[in-house]
Parts: sequence; C-alpha cells; structure tokens
Amino acid sequence: MPKRKPVNSTTPTTLREAITYFADPDRAHAFVSNLRFPNGLACPRQGCGSANVGTIATRRMIQCRDCKKQSSVKVGTIFEDSPLGLDKWLPAMWMLAGDRNGVSSHELGRAIGVTQKTAWLMLHRIRLAMKERNISPLSGEVEADETFVGGKHQHFADAHECGRQARPYRWPRRR
Repeated sequence: MPKRKPVNSTTPTTLREAITYFADPDRAHAFVSNLRFPNGLACPRQGCGSANVGTIATRRMIQCRDCKKQSSVKVGTIFEDSPLGLDKWLPAMWMLAGDRNGVSSHELGRAIGVTQKTAWLMLHRIRLAMKERNISPLSGEVEADETFVGGKHQHFADAHECGRQARPYRWPRRR
C-alpha cells in the first residue's frame, strides 16, 4: 500500500480557521488518519496491526483482511466510545493546547457548540492524553517564554491571615 501524504501545509493557524477547517468530517478524518498512520493504514486493533486492510469510505471504517474486523481511526484513542465526531474533538484540542491560561468547560461548550457536561468530559480526556508519563528533568540550555519564578515571600505573611503582626525579614550579617 502506498504511503499517505503528510499533513497538508494549509493546516489552520487560528481557532476560527481550525473550526472551519475541521468542520468537514472527511477532512477531519483524513487529518487524524494521517497523524495516526503516517506509514499507511494498519489495523488499529490490539494484537493484529496488519497492513492488509481496506477502507469502507461511506462509513469511514477500516476493514482488516486478516482478523476480519471493522474498526475506525478512533479505536485506541481518546476519541473511542465517543458519539462526537472528529469535527468537535479537533477544535477542542486546538483550543486547549493553544490557550496558556487553560479553558473552562463552559467556554469550550460555547465555542464548539456542545453542552457543558460534554465539554467537561472532552477536557478530561484531552488532559489525560496530554499528561506526560515519563517526566525527566530538563538538561542543557533551556529557554522559557513568559515565566514566573518565585512566589509570595515567606517572611512577609499577611498580618490579617495569621492573626498576628507581620514581622520584617532580617537579613543575615556579613562577616
């Protein structure tokens, strides 16, 4: 089977473009399919992985010729068992990944046209998928944008919170 084309260079750059770009279910399916199977389609079912597959274009399904099972690109991903189409999932992922302050379920629900409850479930699944499993410390030269280092000074506690006078910090004497 020939290799699939890489993801188009005309991919969206803003949320508005992402919503209109992924509004077409065929385009959204092709996008996820190219990301999931960069070397061509394969059976996504556990234990099979055969490259001897065919497609059912009208239902956007993959038919494995070895295990004789039908599946979709959603199998084995956070999209599995979700009645929502990829045209809702992809803009939601775009919105969550592109916002540095986080996204609430109310905001996501309004933006992509789903209920708050559905948006909450989507956010939980996306955050679970984005969680880093093997975190190793950074090494070498590290560059960070918009970084806040530090926090509230430990010796200047608010007098109202503690119920006593705040005491000033005394610097150690130099010898």
